[in-house]
Amino acid sequence: MGVIHILNADLHCHSIVSDGTLTPEALAQRAKANGVDVWALTDHDEIGGQARALEAARAVGLRYLTGTEISVTFAGITVHIVGLGMDTTHPALVQGLHATRGGREQRARAMSDDLARVGIPGVYEGALKYVDNPELISRTHFARYLVEAGICRDTNEVFRKYINDGKPGFVPHRWATLVDAVGWITQSGGMAVIAHPGRYKLSTNEEYALFTEFKAHGGQGVEVVTGAHGVADYVKYAEYCKEFGLAASRGSDFHSPEESHTDLGKLPDLPGSVTPVWELLESRIQ
Repeated sequence: MGVIHILNADLHCHSIVSDGTLTPEALAQRAKANGVDVWALTDHDEIGGQARALEAARAVGLRYLTGTEISVTFAGITVHIVGLGMDTTHPALVQGLHATRGGREQRARAMSDDLARVGIPGVYEGALKYVDNPELISRTHFARYLVEAGICRDTNEVFRKYINDGKPGFVPHRWATLVDAVGWITQSGGMAVIAHPGRYKLSTNEEYALFTEFKAHGGQGVEVVTGAHGVADYVKYAEYCKEFGLAASRGSDFHSPEESHTDLGKLPDLPGSVTPVWELLESRIQ
């Protein structure tokens, strides 16, 4: 087992550069205050906050891993692949993420048009108030505006009623492929990790195919302990680690003090039977 499993690593969270509400600097301070030992900022399809996050981590005495979270279309749904420890200047990663971000604005305008047809006008313009980077406008920004406008009580209700599959305001988007996302991460010297697998609405066969293809393309890790998982998920995905020869990651997926169920650094420890990703990434921790 070893004491390395007790390390408080939080390797999944979001800042205002994507759809979080705190700056990279505020996140670094929060992580430090909550006892985090190793931290990674993993904004959606974006590495624009990495230099700020590293500088802020150094300022408060936090060890830091570069990170991102890439949106992937797999089996007709969106799956997220976290990259850790990458060279954020590598051309394959920079160009791949730029291409992935490209379709978000068109999707957002189509979502707004759809909502206007059911009597909720002006949502695109309203959501822009919550967007630090217009290239990364997302459903979360729409949800925050619809709560502010009094349409729904909280962001969970927005997703249930309006912007999930089959509801008004949902517009599918074709993201990167699994092979592309894993390739951009590994070519830039990083480790690819399947984010919060317990969240995806995949059949047993589809989930097995995801892990099989991910491993075949060079993926090396899976989030075992994360904000969206319960105890049964910890056990299940620890077993997947053993079956597929993957390392285990740990990350809160923290977005906001008001919206997130799990705070930075407040997760249970990894199961003792797994190899933590930070053991394999030790040389990339700054």
